[in-house]
Amino acid sequence: MAPPAIERRGAHGAASSTHHLATATAMTVLARGGNAFDAVVAAGFVLQVVEPHMCGPGGEVPAVFVTADDPTPRVLCGQGVVPAGTSITHLRDELGLDLVPGTGLLPATVPGAWDGWLTLLRDHGTWSLADVLEPAIGYADGGFPLLPQTRAVIDVVEAHFRRHWPASAQTWLPAGEVHRLPVLAQTWRRLLAEAAAAGSDRVAQIDAARAAWYRGFVAEEIDAFCRTPVVDETGRGHAGPLTGDDMAGWSATYEQALVVDAGAGWAVAKPAAWSQGPVLGQLVQLLPDARYVDGVATAATVHATAEAAKLAFADREAWYGDSGDPGVLADLLSADYAAVRRGLIGADASWELRPGAPGGRVPRLPLRAAPGGVRGDGVSSLGLGEPTVADSGLTRGDTVHVDVVDAAGNMVSATPSGAWLQSSPTIPALGFCLGTRAQMTWLEEGLPSSLVPGRRPRTTLSPSMGLRDGEPVLAFGTPGGDQQDQHQLCFWLAHTVGGLDLQAAIDSPAWHSTAFPSSFAPRGCELGGLVAESRLGPAVLDELRGRGHAVTVADGWSLGRMCAVGRGGPFLRAGGDRRSGYGGAAAF
Repeated sequence: MAPPAIERRGAHGAASSTHHLATATAMTVLARGGNAFDAVVAAGFVLQVVEPHMCGPGGEVPAVFVTADDPTPRVLCGQGVVPAGTSITHLRDELGLDLVPGTGLLPATVPGAWDGWLTLLRDHGTWSLADVLEPAIGYADGGFPLLPQTRAVIDVVEAHFRRHWPASAQTWLPAGEVHRLPVLAQTWRRLLAEAAAAGSDRVAQIDAARAAWYRGFVAEEIDAFCRTPVVDETGRGHAGPLTGDDMAGWSATYEQALVVDAGAGWAVAKPAAWSQGPVLGQLVQLLPDARYVDGVATAATVHATAEAAKLAFADREAWYGDSGDPGVLADLLSADYAAVRRGLIGADASWELRPGAPGGRVPRLPLRAAPGGVRGDGVSSLGLGEPTVADSGLTRGDTVHVDVVDAAGNMVSATPSGAWLQSSPTIPALGFCLGTRAQMTWLEEGLPSSLVPGRRPRTTLSPSMGLRDGEPVLAFGTPGGDQQDQHQLCFWLAHTVGGLDLQAAIDSPAWHSTAFPSSFAPRGCELGGLVAESRLGPAVLDELRGRGHAVTVADGWSLGRMCAVGRGGPFLRAGGDRRSGYGGAAAF
């Protein structure tokens, strides 16, 4: 049993992230006069160094934010698109694949994190790019403590690195206590040199660094690297479809956040259906009667949330995606649709995948959306994070998260991910690898989440913001792949229904359903599956089994890595992840 922790409070700024060094970076920026955007970008780059099995420079970043001048939640989309040179015909018919591989170069999308972070810094920050990058370069060049979790991942893929990915072996082996990334630091310094050549104007420097990445030397190196086949999880060598033209034609974008009424004066703000963000919006509408006793959800509440998740994720499979009907979200998030779907939640667990018919539309599920996915030891192989596979070893990668709020009212929730060190080979000249997010697309025509050149894969990344009586008061999120919105729901209910402060709500027992197709290769599905932390207690777990759930009991502190910051009243507040052992939250 972990000891009780206290919500952090302060008057000037607050930050929470999945790694204490990123949180410390954000707090240092705030203390030196930077705003929440300067702080979150600096922390985001540090996360690319200190959690390399969770995110990297070649990955992506979505964020939900408000500014001191505008309390309307907006979304930054730093999710790159599928390259123009790939297609269902090529992968399925010419290469003989039935799924997009989870590793190598075939699943690469345009790296979105660099332009996402720099766009946010340019438009809403105050610091120069050089100042924001300084902490990350310092850790990459001077060394950082390699997490035991990172070393464990490297151990699994070591043989593959030595046999097939020599630049990865050179970058990550041996995996000692302290690690350095000199080539990555050199790449960042070269980008800063390109920025400085644009003159002294802060915005011009940032735009020059963006151009150097997407139309300059970084794009050239990525283009050249992708032309040579590398061995992926298929056991064969494949070149990558990503080109410099793909890079040059893409940039990060802004859009209005989805704001969904959650009852009792609360609302949640989320990214749209290119993410899985609308899932949390659907869930809060389906659960008006959640109950907590002494800070712990009742069995009836856990059951209802699991059943609601099955319905929302079935809708995700049928309706979410960059190629979906843009009008479907209004129907999916309507009170009338929620009432119909709520009527499907019975006293016993459902073992069906039941998408709805919003607006009378006829649902269609992927042909591959079938049950399966339980390991031989009886433990669910789904839902413990984002799986990243290299060669024969299944490793659990994941994602990172960071939230920052400042005294002026700027607030950001960001969930960077992708470009895991174990999933794609390191590019020797750049010191980082590409992402594999296209594995979330289907090789089946006509689905909202089909692989389509120029379209975004339907990502699992799902940062969140909470509003109280129309005022943004919470920024929160967690890693966890498909389970992000379910673990966020546990936090949300503990805070808004259970009345717990941010830290206590984060620490409250968590659970999630696995009864829907995974977004990651090999795309398994475990109908009826429910993973729950043991701290829910034997009586609750027994009642869930009695209701027909296939319960997997997880360690009491193992599900999700929730982060949260808040504002309102005299103090800014922060709560942090204590499940991993290295998260951090602070306020001053």
